[in-house]
Amino acid sequence: MTYREALTVTTSLLKEAGVPEPSLDAWYLLSHAAQLSRSDFYLREEEELTEEEQKHMEIAVKERVRRVPLQYILGTQEFMGLSFSVNENVLIPRQDTEVLAEEAIRFLPPDGRLLDLCTGSGCIALTVKCKVPGALVAASDISKTAIMTAKENQKALEATVEWVVSDLFSGIRGTFDVITCNPPYIPTEVIRTLQPEVRDFEPREALDGGADGLDFYRRIVPEAGSFLAEGGVLLLEIGYDQGEAVSGLMEEAGFEEIRVIRDLAGKDRVVKGKKHV
Repeated sequence: MTYREALTVTTSLLKEAGVPEPSLDAWYLLSHAAQLSRSDFYLREEEELTEEEQKHMEIAVKERVRRVPLQYILGTQEFMGLSFSVNENVLIPRQDTEVLAEEAIRFLPPDGRLLDLCTGSGCIALTVKCKVPGALVAASDISKTAIMTAKENQKALEATVEWVVSDLFSGIRGTFDVITCNPPYIPTEVIRTLQPEVRDFEPREALDGGADGLDFYRRIVPEAGSFLAEGGVLLLEIGYDQGEAVSGLMEEAGFEEIRVIRDLAGKDRVVKGKKHV
């Protein structure tokens, strides 16, 4: 089978399986299996795949037809211009979450201290450390396997972060200028309506926010003040319809200058609150 034929056949198989953007995914799978750039493909499209390339391609296509996320098959996902290793133990970093990282960078002093809860792949903590190299960054997750993945990303990015296996604040010591968290916030009943890639393959514990999606905010917000320095900032990613509820929790906990920040699509994405001075 030639590279061109492989691309055509794969696109057809993915389309039949209901995969969104089948032609784009087919290209990524072929590029990954054969280590082809676009220019290489156009120069070599009539060449045949090697036996090893065809084997890799067949395995990858079968996985994608099962609706395994493309990022898990490729093993990487870009976040704010950096490449992160991802696997079934961590949530796939999304562009929406870049708003949270950008706000953290905005408020963190050059030599400040940041804590990232529910860190997963470490994309927020490591991005902040790369962008604010003088900062001291700590990150926690209840999942040991998630922390292992984050440490792999730390090694690849050559950035120093202190990792803690912790159920939210339980294993945390000290105070921070900024606390970030992208917690599980999808209501339990909504999860079954999500795309198979999310519903069936991303870690449930990183998605399920309880009956109304607010369970983790109810735990994080009342405790956060004890771990924030005077004037410190709490930044929480939210679902598009949770801005009012999470803002209310911050107000009850005594936070000031509470603000809901929107993403590029104009949807509520982050709630920011400042510790009372």
